[in-house]
Amino acid sequence: MTQRFVIHVPVVAGDLGVAVRLARVLARWSSVLAAADPGETTVSAEDEQGIRHRVFCDLRLPGGRRCLLRADHDGPCAGRVA
Repeated sequence: MTQRFVIHVPVVAGDLGVAVRLARVLARWSSVLAAADPGETTVSAEDEQGIRHRVFCDLRLPGGRRCLLRADHDGPCAGRVA
């Protein structure tokens, strides 16, 4: 089995809502990189990094793509944001 590594890039935001919005922007931007997996993006409080909040729904769609809507979205999943 090939060993894999995860890169953690800390970015500071003033509150959870701002952190989630910023994480969504950064994750979507990073999706141009083949190695990036924006669907796995989470945010956490600086002093509680073990408690993570999902940014995207991340359910698998037909064909293996991930839902890229917000984690608590209403309605059907989608591979693109309208």
